[in-house]
Amino acid sequence: MNVYQHSGEDCGVRITAADRSAIIIRSNQLIRALLSDTADPNDLFLCLSALSVCLHVLFQYFILQVCIGISAAMLSRLSTSVRPCVSVCRWVHTKEKGKPLMLNPRTNKGMAFTLKERQILGIHGLLPSKIETQDTQAMRFQKNLKKMSDPLQKYIYLMGIQERNERLFYRVLMEDIEALMPIVYTPTVGLACTQYGHIFRRPKGLFISIKDQGHVRSILDNWPETTVKAVVVTDGERILGLGDLGVYGMGIPVGKLCTDNEVESYCCGILFSVQTYITFLLRDPFYMGLYQRRDRSQRYDDLIDEFMEAVVDKYGQDTLIQFEDFGNHNAFRFLKKYREKFCTFNDDIQGTASVALAGLLAARRVVGKPITEHKVLFLGAGEAALGIANLIVMAMMEAGMSQAEARKKIWMFDKYGLLVKGRAYETDSNQEAFVHPDPGEVKSFLDAVNVIKPSAIIGVAGAGRLFSHDVIRAMGSLNEHPIIFALSNPTAKAECTAEDAYSLTQGRCLFASGSPFAPVSLEDGRILTPGQGNNAYIFPGVALAVILSGVRHISDTVFLEAAKTLADQLTDEELSQGRLYPPLSNIREVSLQMAIKVMQYVYSKGMAFRYPEPVDKEAYVRSVVWNINYDSFLPEIYDWPGVSHSPVVD
Repeated sequence: MNVYQHSGEDCGVRITAADRSAIIIRSNQLIRALLSDTADPNDLFLCLSALSVCLHVLFQYFILQVCIGISAAMLSRLSTSVRPCVSVCRWVHTKEKGKPLMLNPRTNKGMAFTLKERQILGIHGLLPSKIETQDTQAMRFQKNLKKMSDPLQKYIYLMGIQERNERLFYRVLMEDIEALMPIVYTPTVGLACTQYGHIFRRPKGLFISIKDQGHVRSILDNWPETTVKAVVVTDGERILGLGDLGVYGMGIPVGKLCTDNEVESYCCGILFSVQTYITFLLRDPFYMGLYQRRDRSQRYDDLIDEFMEAVVDKYGQDTLIQFEDFGNHNAFRFLKKYREKFCTFNDDIQGTASVALAGLLAARRVVGKPITEHKVLFLGAGEAALGIANLIVMAMMEAGMSQAEARKKIWMFDKYGLLVKGRAYETDSNQEAFVHPDPGEVKSFLDAVNVIKPSAIIGVAGAGRLFSHDVIRAMGSLNEHPIIFALSNPTAKAECTAEDAYSLTQGRCLFASGSPFAPVSLEDGRILTPGQGNNAYIFPGVALAVILSGVRHISDTVFLEAAKTLADQLTDEELSQGRLYPPLSNIREVSLQMAIKVMQYVYSKGMAFRYPEPVDKEAYVRSVVWNINYDSFLPEIYDWPGVSHSPVVD
């Protein structure tokens, strides 16, 4: 490593041309004297000492000239430096410098490396001469983004930024979160998953195949980061409302981690490559998994077991494992199996439930009646519906209602019809709590609305526009302020549009969707902004609180607390605009407040294992969250005042 300064700066060695000539002449004289046959042996020591001084001075001078003349890349091979300085000692312990530092997205700053950093790190000359600010870099990327109209192209471009410069990526994302969240997350991430092999640029996360059984730990050892606090894992079987996408489902863990990086610790996305049963993927030449049918044998369960044990063995018992987009049957099975043994939750069941309940709790301020007086009809009876239903029951029980009475308030309608006793199609064991006596002739969802007379309908079927105009009008006739949640993703799978919901109820409905819809202008001049029931309101804050407090088992009550916290952050002004959730532009602050509240809750309930407990939890949370500002790579240099380096004279 070589540290040097540009011309005009003090280089620490001052030798004039006359001095240099005099030193060279004197050196020649000393050398001739040493080589002379008549040299007095008593003078040899003095000659050698004098010559060494001359050569030392000349050596300093000529090395300086070499430093100025040749490239920094060549100089990095030198094992000595002209000037002893603190930075040399400091950077001995640095793992990365030179080109690898620029290739690592966590440390790369592009042209924002300062001149001193470029010199110290051995990257001077590897970058253009201009030194930019992060403001200029962000402006460049924002300008390029505005030139693009295709969401998939924007996704590819943004992922490219993340692959090169992580802090700049989060800077760009946070400055226009409402516009870019739908690109890096739902709905565009769904499109990206369907095209994942076609737009593939660089691998992200870990891929564990069914063929790797018995070797999962060695695969985890290949992950470059030694400290992992959170893992997002999927097997790709139920990607949003798109179904089984196999290995292409890796876009989901990647997208989740784009919004989950609130804590300055490392996360990892993992996909189990147990293949797919979708024929067109098995015929796709760009498919990135093995060309075989999805393995549903005992080998699959054994692989998941091995993975869970390997994660805690390598990273610790309190490592958060977040399950994403598993098929309905496996999602409930694994949640029940692992929740008391590991620090884990299923975002599709518990995260969706929390954000949906938050919307219902916010709606109380308009409807004017407590949660216990609501009757909810679901379109869909899978993991999302059951997760929401169970959390609503918990909220009703907290308000004083018995579990049995609360469950009577919940109805479900799936592809076979209303969940009622004695129907021809079997119900899943997870659905049994919401199977009721047959209320009468119900052949369609519209019939179910008219017979059950719900105050809220929640769509999580992923089957498209099944909240028909007649269904929406019926809800408007039954309720002064009907609650209509079309939560299926992506946008094409939503049960209805915001425009239909508002216009067909004369703007009286309280609407939320899973994917974003644009504001709606009504005939009376009002402009209503639909709420987006996005899980991103929940899992970053919950994950941050869980990691910081050392929770080892995540109770459903944590998600109930998260729902109440989210609902409380909605202002009256935002509610008057039609929103049921805070604007996405505030999501970072929402996540921080949720982390603070959830931390307070888990410590009060004895769920936390990290002690001593932080006294000021808000200050503690804010001190560890992700910082988009660049770090300085300059070593710490300081003096030792009052210290003498000369020997003590008696």
